[in-house]
Amino acid sequence: MSDVIDAKPTNVADMVDVQSSHDHRAINIDKVGIKDIRHPVQVKDRSGHIQHTVANFNMYVALPHDFKGTHMSRFVEILNNHDWEITVDSFKTMLSEMTDRLDAKIGHIEMSFTYFVNKKAPASGVESLLDYEVSLIGEHNQDTDEDVITIKVVVPVTSLCPCSKKISDRGAHNQRSHVTVEVQTEQFIWIEEIIDIVEQQASSELYGLLKRPDEKVVTERAYDNPKFVEDMVRDVAAELNKDDRVLAYTVASENFESIHNHSAYALIERDKRNT
Repeated sequence: MSDVIDAKPTNVADMVDVQSSHDHRAINIDKVGIKDIRHPVQVKDRSGHIQHTVANFNMYVALPHDFKGTHMSRFVEILNNHDWEITVDSFKTMLSEMTDRLDAKIGHIEMSFTYFVNKKAPASGVESLLDYEVSLIGEHNQDTDEDVITIKVVVPVTSLCPCSKKISDRGAHNQRSHVTVEVQTEQFIWIEEIIDIVEQQASSELYGLLKRPDEKVVTERAYDNPKFVEDMVRDVAAELNKDDRVLAYTVASENFESIHNHSAYALIERDKRNT
């Protein structure tokens, strides 16, 4: 007697779609998809140049209780079929396409990448690049056909302690701080505009390259402009309150203390539509 071997189907039409089969547990899944996939993208900056970078994507959809699984390969197909140049509009298109192709009511995409700004040192004028961590976070609701797009930027700056300056006969301690701003807007806003708001409110902004005359300028600038972590978030929030394009925001500052082994932290969150 010969052994009987169960042959697996080779035609796509004959293959069982397990993901689309019924699930009996009646539990919705809020987010299911792929996480931390890298893909090349192009981002236009305020100067009109195109930056070539690599972004990390998280792509999720909401899964109804009666579906066993989602089609993971379709997330990658959507990413690879899209133009490499990413704008807010193309990001919205990707969100809508994802919910359509995966037959989902809610889709969510997070795209994080390194963004560079060419900066001139304050005294010598020498130019250098400074890097910022930027994220586009989007959610599309198929029922309402609404998109919620959040731009997140982490801006490194210098902060100098007002208390240290007040009580010390010589100098004052300062630290590097990361100010994280997340904004929802109803109109276009450049990434550089968000960076400008933060850097203008810091004790001093950072530069990739400084000569000795530049070091003197930024050191004295910070000393003349001391900021507590509370001052930092309040001053940035005050500027965001003035900008009618901004619908909602979160601003947080983490000061990596130079005289403590811990950070100082403050956060303000506001939805301007509710005020």
